[in-house]
Amino acid sequence: MSPHTSARDHTLLTRAHVNPFALFMGFLVVLQLVVAGIGWDHPDAPWWRQDPAHFIYPIQTLVTLALLVHYWQNYTFGMTWKWSLTAMLFGVAGIGFWLLPTTLYDHWGLTHNPTGILGLLGVAERKDGFDPGIFHDAGAWWTAVVFRFLRAVVVVALVEELFWRGFLMRFVCDWEGDYWQQPFGRASWKSYLIITGLFMTAHAPVDYAGTFVYGSLTYLLCVWSKSLGACVIMHATANLLMGLYIMAYGKYGLW
Repeated sequence: MSPHTSARDHTLLTRAHVNPFALFMGFLVVLQLVVAGIGWDHPDAPWWRQDPAHFIYPIQTLVTLALLVHYWQNYTFGMTWKWSLTAMLFGVAGIGFWLLPTTLYDHWGLTHNPTGILGLLGVAERKDGFDPGIFHDAGAWWTAVVFRFLRAVVVVALVEELFWRGFLMRFVCDWEGDYWQQPFGRASWKSYLIITGLFMTAHAPVDYAGTFVYGSLTYLLCVWSKSLGACVIMHATANLLMGLYIMAYGKYGLW
């Protein structure tokens, strides 16, 4: 940022980094309302009533993507080949820890979700979730899958990193002042604990162990690389690998 960020620029930057995330999360509230209003978990129900996420998610994806494009000139990614490749390795490591608990569930031959320490660590079957198998037509199945990957790999990676690392990490360092003067990737225990803690609570409890490790690795990458683009690439790599894992093993509860 320039040394003299105007109030107008300050407001625009905040909106550009926060609004796409807020819009994305708002659609999740809409989904809950739609499920409560028209959802019908029954084999005879039409697909849009069995799982309304199959039409809410594509709308969410396209609308959020349009808002990202609208704000695009306000983002500074600072990408380099070195940190882009490093980010991919971090993404592989981070999602490996995230997927380890459910992989162990299968490896150990468990038949029910355990409680106690294993439950806290996220050891669970993770089969119940966003399943494109609801569609019998090949075109509809592929459309659902493509939109699901577009949402996870592109939209989620962008909106979350723009918000968590691009905005909130700066904000918690100087919330009373011009936080846009804070350099990207400034390290502090306060920002690490707050951002990682909030990142964990934004996910289901079954993912808390995975989100803690993944969030910690992302924070480390952010501090080392000073590159928002590297954080986005890490997130995109992780979500791509998770999506491939889900489709290979039917772990739709990970979506």
